[in-house]
This record gives sequence, C-alpha cells and structure tokens, in this order.
Amino acid sequence: MDKNEKKKLSEIDICNLFITPAIKDAGWDQLRQIRREVTLTPGPVIVRGNMSSRNKKKKKFADYVLSWEPGVPIAVVEAKDNNHTVSHGMQQALGYANILEIPSAFSSNGDAFASHNKVPDTGEDIETQFPLEQFPPPQTLWKRYKKIRGIEDSSEQLVLQPYHTDSSGKEPRYYQVEAINRAVESVAKKQKRMLLVMATGTGKTYTTFQIIWRLWKARIVKQVLFLVDRNILADQTLVFVYCLTG
Repeated sequence: MDKNEKKKLSEIDICNLFITPAIKDAGWDQLRQIRREVTLTPGPVIVRGNMSSRNKKKKKFADYVLSWEPGVPIAVVEAKDNNHTVSHGMQQALGYANILEIPSAFSSNGDAFASHNKVPDTGEDIETQFPLEQFPPPQTLWKRYKKIRGIEDSSEQLVLQPYHTDSSGKEPRYYQVEAINRAVESVAKKQKRMLLVMATGTGKTYTTFQIIWRLWKARIVKQVLFLVDRNILADQTLVFVYCLTG
C-alpha cells in the first residue's frame, strides 16, 4: 500500500489490515488468545451533591490483550494510526501491562512493532523494534510470563485450569482475574497461607468461587471450609454458587 494512502487509514483499519494479521500469522488463535478493546477500568465516578455517575469517556481499555489460555493474559498491544510513530503508544501499553501485571507490552502504527520486555536476564532486549512479520509467538511470551511469575513446568496444569463459565457469558473483571490467578499460582508454589483483601462491592464471592472451582477441578482440594461472620453471607454464597452451576 502507498505510504500516503496508509496515512489516511483509521486506527481500526490499521488494526484490521496490519496488526491483527501480523499477530495471527505469529501463531495466535484469534478466538481463544486475541481479545480486542478490553476494558480495564470503567472510568472514575463523579459525585455532584447527592448524584453520582461514571465518566465513561475516561475509561481505560487495551486495544489488544493476548492470553496464553482464556483468563491468563500475558501481553498487551496498543495500536495507533499511521500518522504516529511505531512507539507512540508504548507508554499506554506499559500502563495497561502494569494494571494486568504482565511482562510484555507492544505498540504499533501498522509499519512495525515496538516492544518492551519487563523480564530481566532473558537474553532479550528490554526495548526494541521489529517488522510486523516478526511478532513473537505465544510460546515466547508464555515463557516470559512464567519466568516473572516463578511458575514451574510442573505447576502448569493447575495454573492453566480453566475458569468456570456459564451461559450468561459472565467473565471476571481484570482485578478479579489477577486475584484469582495470584491465589492459584500461590497454591501451585505450595504456599499454605495467603491473604486476599478486596473492598466492598468488588466481587469477593465470585472471586472466591472461581478460586475454589479451579482448585477443585484440578483435584488439588476435595473439600473447602467457607467461613463467614453472618449466616446471610453463607446463604447468599450458596444461592450464588447454585445459580452459576445449576
């Protein structure tokens, strides 16, 4: 494509014509491993007197989140139109990588990729640029993720145990994914004690259910003792679990 014509394309066009094909050609599965426009934070709540509303214009979303398996994000890609440089979106990508606590961040304007690797001592450059056709395959970025998280090969079966899914299509929010994955990874490392702190309204019951589900399906636990300080909380949890599992 002529360079001048390329500069007339929108960011969506750049994604569809250049970035997505390059990622797919590197071996990433479009249905299972590539997610587009993933909301990370829904935007701040603005309070005016007794009224409040969420400023959706300031929500944060990643153009691409790449996962090794569904629910295990390992990289982000920020896209820009061709009027920007290759690395123009890197600061945004690094911010999203920090939110998700993942080691690999990329940006692209459709000409090439800029890359930042947070994992030390891998023999790879921390920051580099490379052509579209050299985007790293899933195995490379999964190795980075395993190294920075301290995941052993013997623990992969537990760490990659699928989440519970239901017909409603409900998915954990980004911070719930991080909490669930951290808890499961800690169990995989033989840690017997851990403390998970979550604020009111952040979905503690759903997060706990997913942790228990994954440990149970992986046959790490057979029975679980669930303690609460009020009976109503136990009743709510039982209803919640019944609704999810039928």
